[in-house]
Amino acid sequence: MTTTNGSIAPGASRTTLAPPATNSTRPRSTGLIPTNNVTTKEGVTVRTRIDPTLTVDDVVRQLCVNLKVTEPSSNFALRDKDTDELIVNENLRKKIKNKANLKLVNSPNIEAAEIVQKLLVRDEKTFKMALWSLKKFIREEKFAQEFLSHGGLSELAQVICTEHGNTLAVGVVLTKCKDQVLSIYFIVQILSSPHSLINVCRPATAILKKLVEADPMNAPGPLIASSSRAPPVAPPGSVYRYGFQIVFQQMRREKGSLETVVNRLGSADTAMILHSMMLINSLLSHVNDTEWDEFISELERLNVRKAVISHNIDDLTSSILDFQANIVRVTYRKKSTLVEPEVEPLHESALEYIWNCSKVQDGRDNDGEVLKWRKLGFSSENLVLEFQEVGELGLDCLRNFVADDPDLFSKVILEQLSRPVERRCPIARASNEIVELLAEHWVIFAPAYSTSTTYQPFFLNFYRVHALATQFFLRMWNESGSAAGDFSRIAALARSQVKVALQRENIKPWHEVERDFLDCEYRAVRDRQMQELEAEDDLLSKVPVRNLKEKITRESAEFVRQQRIQCLFQGAWFVNGIPTPANGLSRRPNGQWRFIRLDNGLKYLHYVDSAVQFPVRNGLEDLPERIEIAAITQIATGTCASPPNILRDHLDLPPPNNLTPSPLSFSLLTATEGSLADQIASDQSRWADWTDGLNMLRRDSGHVTSEETAGYIKALTEIGLKIKLLDLSGEKVDIPSGLLAGPPPSNTDFFFSDLI
Repeated sequence: MTTTNGSIAPGASRTTLAPPATNSTRPRSTGLIPTNNVTTKEGVTVRTRIDPTLTVDDVVRQLCVNLKVTEPSSNFALRDKDTDELIVNENLRKKIKNKANLKLVNSPNIEAAEIVQKLLVRDEKTFKMALWSLKKFIREEKFAQEFLSHGGLSELAQVICTEHGNTLAVGVVLTKCKDQVLSIYFIVQILSSPHSLINVCRPATAILKKLVEADPMNAPGPLIASSSRAPPVAPPGSVYRYGFQIVFQQMRREKGSLETVVNRLGSADTAMILHSMMLINSLLSHVNDTEWDEFISELERLNVRKAVISHNIDDLTSSILDFQANIVRVTYRKKSTLVEPEVEPLHESALEYIWNCSKVQDGRDNDGEVLKWRKLGFSSENLVLEFQEVGELGLDCLRNFVADDPDLFSKVILEQLSRPVERRCPIARASNEIVELLAEHWVIFAPAYSTSTTYQPFFLNFYRVHALATQFFLRMWNESGSAAGDFSRIAALARSQVKVALQRENIKPWHEVERDFLDCEYRAVRDRQMQELEAEDDLLSKVPVRNLKEKITRESAEFVRQQRIQCLFQGAWFVNGIPTPANGLSRRPNGQWRFIRLDNGLKYLHYVDSAVQFPVRNGLEDLPERIEIAAITQIATGTCASPPNILRDHLDLPPPNNLTPSPLSFSLLTATEGSLADQIASDQSRWADWTDGLNMLRRDSGHVTSEETAGYIKALTEIGLKIKLLDLSGEKVDIPSGLLAGPPPSNTDFFFSDLI
């Protein structure tokens, strides 16, 4: 390399950098025009010409040689003097071309080491300086790697978990680095600490949610320990990507962390509740098969459903509906999971508990066969077969029914056993029948998403509703003096009562549900049922038809989902709305109109803002901007106000009233950055297409927003069911009539008499 120093002005010097000369090339001329000014740590400005083919390390090394710096060049780095941006190989050419003013500063390694040393000092002033420096550099990958390798996260976690001062500053640091590499050990430790304040826990919870949703396939591989005090970190140069499994494993190690998250649903801070609920939804959406049983059991033990039911806050509506949709999937999976006590220890344990609480002794029947589970009301001793239709959900419901009052359960069983066999109420069969009735009522057929557009607190209280309905079944059996052949009749009464007791679910108080199941009289229920049967064909209550309806419901929901997503592929024009104060920060659009289209990969919403509408070509060429689907945590509705009057002629909208939210508006929200888009649809159909399409696109947490979409699914199901019932032989659906066929007629001529 050839280096030439020319004459210098007072207080300044000129340095020329060129690539190294070889045997086949001559040194370049030294009279080259400088490209950049570089200011040293001592304040000396050096006019330099930097060859863009050099690496940043080579540039720094040559600067140190030229300026006769005695320290190793590895201790230094270059930053943009105006923006403080770290100069790396990727942006060096751009800085040279733009003639940016640069400065020679400490390298990320030196900065990280100094900040970690300051964190060790429990002096208020020193600690505050370290925090602000950390906030400044944390987004830089090189600094983050050095900070981790020096055990910085361990020290920061220890400070947060043991000190009360400066938690606000730590919260700011966490907020700034929410998109940066962070140790899950650090985040979980913050969440689990009783000393962590709300302003620290909010961003920490949001970060953990993002770590849960990160792609585990991009994991860096085995972790390495940076020091004896520091948590494990990934190898240098890697990017931390976790996923559910790694996050849950760390939460398991940090005892009480999941319980702390659930307990924060009872916080007085609405934002903290929202972040906690979104984290729980993310965990529910990404739980894998390996940890499924443990995680779901732990959530049930912590009574997370009760914590969610206790809230009735508008800001939480979307997250509550997402939680509800997640519980629908949990319920469906439980219902679809076979009960196999010889294979699954949890099933064996639950059945053993039920049996022990009954206080019944097993024995033999008159044929010498084992008589055990039939004493509890099962039809046979084959429990795999008995729970085949209701699966693990049925077993859980029966166990919870017993656990509510074990002594009462034993009393009921013993009382039934004291009666003649034909007069006994089969409690276990009744429990399973109630599970099927409730699954039918709440449409627990499709695992992908919930079609409910309203909050269903009674569904979240599934086990309690099951217990009430089972008690109702038993009482109807006793009051009517039923026998073994009357089981289907009492089941029909229970179905009728379920519809009545659970109507208006989103506004009905719980005590009225209890009253409907516990205080109603047999004659009143029977009279009402007879009126219902006069208005509705009893055919739909047959088990084969119910199974067929489940299948058609799933197909209808998927058909509507594909139709909605096709609307997103086609794209549409929307008005850029005015965010209401409750909707938080929003990104200001560049025009009054916005055209949005979903890409074929289902990963991005591409859009363009414009002052006027114009014909948009197919594809994405006309749509330069984009929004990542994964970044959207909530599709909120009724969030932005109508545009000015100049746009009102194009929309079917009411007049504005002090930024009153438009019923046709929706916003794409993130956990911490406010709104990515605030749009107003031109009509109700487009609003339904896009809000439900976006929710259905997010299969892991989506739910149906509009009554229109829910109505389509219901209508398609009903039409499809009627069409199928017109051709029962095609589907080979067996609908027993309960009548015995007599002998065939001796003469079949009458079959053709009307055709002649």
